[in-house]
Amino acid sequence: MSRFPKKTMASKPPFATGAQVEHAKFGPGSVVSCTDQHIVIKFDEAGEKKFVLEIAREHVKKIDRQPPAEKKKARAKKKAVAAEAAE
Repeated sequence: MSRFPKKTMASKPPFATGAQVEHAKFGPGSVVSCTDQHIVIKFDEAGEKKFVLEIAREHVKKIDRQPPAEKKKARAKKKAVAAEAAE
């Protein structure tokens, strides 16, 4: 037996923030946050929804698409603000 407690590695959430996903009922969306227990997704048409991850896994799949235009604009705006602040 070791004197030291076993170190547990932090588990990586199954869906990264910003990942593009599709739900069987709500359609395409972007992951807002994901923990070991819950996932929050902002859907293009249905708005933001929070799911129990264990249940949602069978209804949500990752998709290969570009984020919606509004996200691109928001990212570009953040970069512009950051560039101005750096000057």
